[in-house]
Amino acid sequence: MNERFRIRPLGQPGDLGWVVMAHGELYAAEFGWDATFEALVSRIVADYATDHDPRREAAWIAELDGRRVGCVFCVAADQATAQLRILLVHPSARGHGLGGRLVDECLTFARRSGYTHMTLWTNDPLVAARRVYLSRGFTLAEQERHHSFGVDLVGQVYEIDLRAGVEAVRPRPAEQAAIGD
Repeated sequence: MNERFRIRPLGQPGDLGWVVMAHGELYAAEFGWDATFEALVSRIVADYATDHDPRREAAWIAELDGRRVGCVFCVAADQATAQLRILLVHPSARGHGLGGRLVDECLTFARRSGYTHMTLWTNDPLVAARRVYLSRGFTLAEQERHHSFGVDLVGQVYEIDLRAGVEAVRPRPAEQAAIGD
């Protein structure tokens, strides 16, 4: 990994606003999603900012030369299950393994915090993110068509057992088909 990149805990002034703005702008430009997606991200960020338990929930910012280029949040779904939320890597920083590093931060934190499972919700256009999730051992648990953010999507829930080994696993053939490889 190029030393120009670093991952740090979320918490500097402007981090929260950047997360919302980056999601709104990038998802509109790349996938045609409307402002209802930005509103969802802003609720997730606001909930985290106003009421999170730092022993059980955390978030990280990825930087390139001191400029924010990525993020991920780990929040409690319930006592045993962590939820990975709002992973993003800006196009200017893609191709350097940053998405994987952010997911690894989330997984490591969740294990250290005593969670036994992690879940996440994503949508079918996010192929690169799904590849990262599958390479870390997540498996597709369910999927459902829906109309959200102004477009037709297939929502997908992925899960991982955090008690299993931490080594990356290859996706099963059915999961490969789910991501279009």
